[in-house]
Amino acid sequence: MHLMIPFASSLDPHFEGALRELELPDLSRLLGLLAPVEDVGDADETSPLPPHEQFLARLRGVADPHPPIAAWRVRAAGQDPADAAWALLTPAHFAIGTEGVTALGPETLDLDEAESRAFLDALSTALFPAAEGWRTAWLSTGEWAVAHDALDGLEAASADRVLNRGVETWYPRARRLRTLLNEAQMLLHDHPLNQAREERRLRPLNAVWIGGGARERGHALPADLIVDDRLRAPMLTGDLYRWSESWKALDQGPIAQALDAARANAPVSLTLSGERLARTWRRQPAGGWQRLKERFAAPSAVVATALENL
Repeated sequence: MHLMIPFASSLDPHFEGALRELELPDLSRLLGLLAPVEDVGDADETSPLPPHEQFLARLRGVADPHPPIAAWRVRAAGQDPADAAWALLTPAHFAIGTEGVTALGPETLDLDEAESRAFLDALSTALFPAAEGWRTAWLSTGEWAVAHDALDGLEAASADRVLNRGVETWYPRARRLRTLLNEAQMLLHDHPLNQAREERRLRPLNAVWIGGGARERGHALPADLIVDDRLRAPMLTGDLYRWSESWKALDQGPIAQALDAARANAPVSLTLSGERLARTWRRQPAGGWQRLKERFAAPSAVVATALENL
């Protein structure tokens, strides 16, 4: 069993404070039984890809700076990415404030499937025409994909870096991507679909974020890997209470199951990812004497200390 939890920690002061107050007894006991074995990430919270995406790419055998995340998502959605250079397209609302422009993600837009597809169709007709070699794929209400040879190898920050943050820091350097982002904003401004949303007092979908483009390569994820991303939505929407409650549910659910497996001396790995590092802990082989000691003097670890280092 290998349990992987993205967004386990944050450098945001509010989330850091909440982390210190969280009581996660089973995580404390589990970390006490495991030993750190590997870090993935460059300890830099400004790198284009967050550590959890780097970690999952490495498990697929891709360790370069441009993993084909969009192509993998297209295949996971039951579609064939073929040999196209796919990039992720994330619907968003760019909110203008006194300190700059903040990207609010699809969780804040309340899109239904029909509306989501209609927005993608509008963008496809104007910006990504099939006659010019473009392909588009609808993956979910909050995630689309677009493909073109011109996107191959263009670096752009992951949406998981950008959402709920200032856009200026993450704007792509590639002129083609900047142009597409600007053209999408102009198209969506005062679009009939957004006029209808404003009549319903809903936040307009006035922007998209385009991830880097790459062609599919690598292999499938390990069969024993469990990725639990329930912390993602509350983190990317700044919902501190929901993030804390989700952590508690993790502690009582998958983490408790991993703890039971570790106590039974089964192979267990745990990967927790923050903004700088994805760190993996693993259950080392334990002899009978060690297991007896653990039974009567269960080891534990300070959770806040472990997570604040991520």
